[in-house]
Amino acid sequence: MFRTALRNVLAHKARLLMTVLAVMLGVAFVSGTLVFTDTLSSAFRSQSAKSYDDVAVAVNMYPSDAEAQKTPGLSQAVVDRVGKLDGVASVSARVDGFAGVPDKDGKLIGVGWSNKGTNFAPGKDGKDRAYAFTAGDGPVEAGQIALDKDTADKGDYKVGDSVRVATNGPVKEYTLSGVFTTEDGAVNAGGSLILFDTPVAQKLYLKPGFFRDLTVTAAPGTDADKILTEVLKVVPKSATAQTGAALADQQAKDIESGLGNLNQVLLGFAGIALFVGVFLISNTFTMLVAQRTKELALMRAVGASRKQITRSVLAEAGLVGLVASAVGYALGIGLAAGLRSAMSAFDLKVPGGPLVLEATPVLAAFGVGVLITMLAAWLPGRRAAKIPPVAAMSSVHSTPSGKSLVVRNSIGAALTALGVVLIVLGAGQGGDEGRMLIAGGAFVTLIGVIVLIPFLSRPVIALIRPLFVSVFGVSGKLAGLNAVRNPRRTGATASALAIGLTLVTGLSVLGATVGSALDKMTVDQIKADYMITMASGESLGDEALAALEKAAGVTAVSPQQAGALKIKGDYASASGVTPGDVEQVLKLDVVTGSLGSLKDGKIAVAEKTATKRGLKVGDTVPVEYLDKAKAKLTIGAVYKDSEFVSPVLIDHKTIKAHEQRAYTPQIFVKTDGGPSAANEKALAKALGDNPAISIMDEKDIRDTFGGQINLLLNIVYGLLAMALLIAILGVVNTLAMSVFERQQEIGMLRAIGLDRRRVKRMVRLEAVVISVFGAVVGIGLGAFLGWAIGETFADSLPGYSLVLPWDRIGIFLVLAGLVGVLASLWPARSAARLNMLSAIKAE
Repeated sequence: MFRTALRNVLAHKARLLMTVLAVMLGVAFVSGTLVFTDTLSSAFRSQSAKSYDDVAVAVNMYPSDAEAQKTPGLSQAVVDRVGKLDGVASVSARVDGFAGVPDKDGKLIGVGWSNKGTNFAPGKDGKDRAYAFTAGDGPVEAGQIALDKDTADKGDYKVGDSVRVATNGPVKEYTLSGVFTTEDGAVNAGGSLILFDTPVAQKLYLKPGFFRDLTVTAAPGTDADKILTEVLKVVPKSATAQTGAALADQQAKDIESGLGNLNQVLLGFAGIALFVGVFLISNTFTMLVAQRTKELALMRAVGASRKQITRSVLAEAGLVGLVASAVGYALGIGLAAGLRSAMSAFDLKVPGGPLVLEATPVLAAFGVGVLITMLAAWLPGRRAAKIPPVAAMSSVHSTPSGKSLVVRNSIGAALTALGVVLIVLGAGQGGDEGRMLIAGGAFVTLIGVIVLIPFLSRPVIALIRPLFVSVFGVSGKLAGLNAVRNPRRTGATASALAIGLTLVTGLSVLGATVGSALDKMTVDQIKADYMITMASGESLGDEALAALEKAAGVTAVSPQQAGALKIKGDYASASGVTPGDVEQVLKLDVVTGSLGSLKDGKIAVAEKTATKRGLKVGDTVPVEYLDKAKAKLTIGAVYKDSEFVSPVLIDHKTIKAHEQRAYTPQIFVKTDGGPSAANEKALAKALGDNPAISIMDEKDIRDTFGGQINLLLNIVYGLLAMALLIAILGVVNTLAMSVFERQQEIGMLRAIGLDRRRVKRMVRLEAVVISVFGAVVGIGLGAFLGWAIGETFADSLPGYSLVLPWDRIGIFLVLAGLVGVLASLWPARSAARLNMLSAIKAE
């Protein structure tokens, strides 16, 4: 039987090609993911161990706001005491924050959050062990900086050049004293690293004489744990200290955790691709078995048992799975190497090292590939073994009757109904528990629809058949009839597309709905023409606000400065704004009182906060600022709650006086004449053409708040492309097999006058019918799931309402039709080229 299986595989190489491709793609996804994450994990672990190799103890201090008033960090006296401890060879103290430089076009090099500045901390030999200089040396005076080599290359900077540097204050020019290489995480993330002289860095990022971190190098033979014990005795209690080995272990665990999450996500999409592939494989073996019913019947007649027939089909599937797994594993290694190289396109540096080829990816590749193929082929093999020899020899290509689908339809209907009930219950319950119910219901519903889809194919396709007949005539009528000739085959082919489009549509509906709610919470609350932010997400300096107030064409300016104060003993977050201008740049619905009262030193309170604390306009309440200063303030207005501003509004000058370092993430600007190129240019000029400051109009604001959703959707679309590609292969395979089975019929049609052009059209329309049918089912189910998941977020998203992205749904339907056309090109051409006389004689 094994020789028979091998002979059948070799005899049907072309027909099994699509199955091989489907398994190969799924296996490549699985093995490539495992090799890629293993390689990254090994590289980052090695880098982590290297970066802490010389560190005996590391100390950092991030005091609370109250503590920072007295001790903002590690003082020079603390650093000196640590340096005098027994066993300490050297101490390097650091302070860091945001710093960026522009390229020759004035654009910021890096992405803001990965642009970092720190101090050059040379030892007694004048060298800083953290950096290896390839040109020049470190900065030793206030007007000098050093740049990492990647940033210097991107900006085409050379030692001695004048470089504009953006920090949280005004842009300043420095002389480039040196270029260095480093393993710093900011640079590896595609950002930049700028070294300043220590007093300059302290003034920029903390306070003169203070540091944020220090690292201790031990003398030879000194135990790191012993040094840690002594260090803890001399550093402030709010500081944390760990050994370098402990930090390296923790970083390695963090890397493992992060890559583990990435691994699970990628393997999840690989699982979807393989699940879709099951339908293609099952279809292929069902059709191959149907074409060989006479052969199998003869084998039964000469003594082959049912088990032997089933094992023969499974052996064929195993051989196909082995070949596909071997090719898929090789392709997966190439995919892993390609992903690693592609990271450089996003300015993400991966530490050097070879590809890591462990046993797990190999076992997973062959285990998954062979197992999936054999499982998918088991049912067709079992079905073939059950056919009585005499019945099989007298009837080839028999199609299932309506009665044979009754049990299947009943099971499918029951599963679908159960799943829908679970989804509706989850949508009504909300929260994490509701989402768990929806996830379970979605799985059950999807299985139910897959089981039920052959039954659904007849009525759904019957609805669109008149359209095809009226437009395409005989070809359209034949295509509609052929599409429902074998409901199981049509259902299995359409199911592959339906699964992919269910996920795509569900995510699109959810993305559009959440995006619309975010718009209502953010963009719709802004009346300003521009929102000014730092690219790094850091605070805008006082100089930026002052410059904007004096800029040409500006009619209103207000910051949204983050702060907090105690009202009646309980803390409340506050937004520091400009009285008189805030009403012109932000949409705030006043319930009672007037926001104009902010000019008189009064405060405004959100409606829910006022109700909860028993406050009303005219009340005078005791308040306490973060610096413990106390005052009495009067409520001048109550406004409707907004997700965009804090529950308390106060003059930014008032709250700034009580905070060591005010945090201003945004400044809103209204200009004369509205948004225009001239006004934007005037704002940029007023801000000193600072490359780190973003000047955003309405479109940019919308992209800022909703862009992450669109980015996530695009990533998901890309990952689901593999499943959709396999679904396309399924359509190609089904049509190719269908054309082969209907050779005699196609020959008769040609003989009675159906020309080649109309034969091609018939096959193409059949593909379009099947593809659009799968798309309709997937889009309907996906929209239902998107609504249900959205309902679980409704309470946490003010202004939530379901949004159906009709434009994307229309694109999905058009793409489904296009998929059908493309998938039919080869089968249609094969059908049209059949010799009618030979075809008529075919069995």
